[in-house]
Amino acid sequence: MMTCSIWAQSANSYFDKAMKKAEAGNTKGAIADYSKAISLNSKFVEAYQNRGVAKLKLNDLKGAQTDFSKTIELDDMNADAFTGRANVNYKLQNYQGTVDDCTASLNLNPKDYIAYNLRGLAYNKIGDKKNACKDFTKAIELGSQSAAKNKATFCK
Repeated sequence: MMTCSIWAQSANSYFDKAMKKAEAGNTKGAIADYSKAISLNSKFVEAYQNRGVAKLKLNDLKGAQTDFSKTIELDDMNADAFTGRANVNYKLQNYQGTVDDCTASLNLNPKDYIAYNLRGLAYNKIGDKKNACKDFTKAIELGSQSAAKNKATFCK
């Protein structure tokens, strides 16, 4: 029993260090510490998610996709992980994957204007202008400024 709590504390301490490094802009250092936390606790959902965000910042799209997918595998109610993976899918030009992940995210968090805006962009890429404009409108209602630019650009 004691060993497990020591591991948990170590995983948490690496996670805390990673968070500080990420806030300070040391993305590579943060990834290293998130990885250490994960090596001590293979079910550390937040560490996978945050490492995915950090990898996305460094444009490691496949690495980010893997981490967001693992986050979803461990916690399929994590709307932010679906939105994160949708962002990666968009950058990988997997627009249907983007739509699917944004839809999953919005089913969990219907106020996520980032997911509406991103899904609108993906709909636009696959030629579904009607749904794109509908999503941009909803994102604007929820406070997205970039959706207003997208609506002005794509919904004429």
